[in-house]
Amino acid sequence: MGNKDLQFEIEYLIQTQHATEPVIVRLSRRAEGKRGPVLKIQRKDGLEWTECPLDEPDTHKLLPSRLIGYTSGDNETLSLPFLLSRSGYSDDVANQALHPDPLAKPIPDTRLMLVDYGTHLEVLVANLILGSLEERDALLHDAGLSELHSFRCVIQLAHSAAPKPSKSISTGTKRKKVQLTNELEDYIGQLKRCSTCYSYIEKTETYVFDFLVTDETRTAFRCFWKTTIELYSALHKIAMLNDLVLPKGSRTRLRHISDTARFASRLPEPLDEDKVFRFEQVRFRPKVGTGIVDYVSLSDGEHQLAQILGMMCMASFANVLFLLDEPESHFNPQWRVKFISRLMELPTAGGQRGIAGGVSAQQDCLLTTHAPFVPSDMPRQNVLIFTKADECVQVRRPEIETFGATFDTILDECFDVRPPMSELPRQEIADLKQCQDPETIMAGIAKLGDSVERVFLMDRHRQLLQKEGS
Repeated sequence: MGNKDLQFEIEYLIQTQHATEPVIVRLSRRAEGKRGPVLKIQRKDGLEWTECPLDEPDTHKLLPSRLIGYTSGDNETLSLPFLLSRSGYSDDVANQALHPDPLAKPIPDTRLMLVDYGTHLEVLVANLILGSLEERDALLHDAGLSELHSFRCVIQLAHSAAPKPSKSISTGTKRKKVQLTNELEDYIGQLKRCSTCYSYIEKTETYVFDFLVTDETRTAFRCFWKTTIELYSALHKIAMLNDLVLPKGSRTRLRHISDTARFASRLPEPLDEDKVFRFEQVRFRPKVGTGIVDYVSLSDGEHQLAQILGMMCMASFANVLFLLDEPESHFNPQWRVKFISRLMELPTAGGQRGIAGGVSAQQDCLLTTHAPFVPSDMPRQNVLIFTKADECVQVRRPEIETFGATFDTILDECFDVRPPMSELPRQEIADLKQCQDPETIMAGIAKLGDSVERVFLMDRHRQLLQKEGS
């Protein structure tokens, strides 16, 4: 927990393994007397709350198996906890690598997973290597692509900004700069064995792995990683070392921001040429034609759709909580209309998903949007409208049934947009409604497209002509 003074209380339902009914869980962090905030996990047994020891394996089962965040922009309120987790992992790797212990256990995986533009290729490549044929087609279909053709991974470890081992400490390796745990050394060895070809530059400690994606390539990857999310995790753990080449002051600033509950900044991304890990030359086979399509030539919407669908395919197991911040922001209108149905129909190994709190579903998703497309796919009880008033946030449910409602109706009820058109013509229509000159009104009508307001103006024009005639 980044902010040591943060207090909260959350209650939720979770379906644990082998349980016939969902368990009610209360997760809280509150001050007790003179003590600082204390974290507690309680489960409800009948009418009573039973506290669960934090270090017990059974308690861990009462938490989401993964908490996955997605943001298409720089939403620090959502991303900051994930970035703190990432920064903490990098520090743990550095400490374990600088102070090796043959009995030390691998650094545990975090349950927090953030997918944004800095991590999307890890998600996409993992899915297109180990995902099923149906999953791969679902990710690439809308972009007109058939398969992943090839890609390159670059790992460069000789960075002057990386923590250096003390001269009095022997790490057991010949690494000059970025020190790795045994786990990460194994991942590099496995990538080497899966690659079509590779090179190593000793001076800069740089590995360049090239992969031509064939059935044999996929077979090689499956020898080391059984599932998509295991491959993603390995790639992401190496990528998290990018934090080590950032100035120490940047990482210190991030922690200070979190400690003071200010969400105004985030860790900067290092330049590509400075990264410990990066992808290059990610290329695809098109559905039509014989050429090769480079990933960077795809649109933002095509990138975004592949990220989100890939994230859902990869985390298709139970008790995953998705937090999606405007996931459809770069989509064209056709993709926005079909977005929720695409999520629900993904050919994954897991079960059904629950959007915004379906109790019986194996997974839940909380999604924010500023568009009418998503509420039209949701029943009223799953939609919440947030508004700011006097520096307070107010929450209410829609007064109408949103499922199947037209976009005009949802814009009116949920976004207070009436009539559903842009401000410039709306203001001109308002002026015409007050106008007393039939000729001016008719000239204005001639510029307008079809709408209910245009019909009202035609009627007003008729009434003014009748009044002049009388």
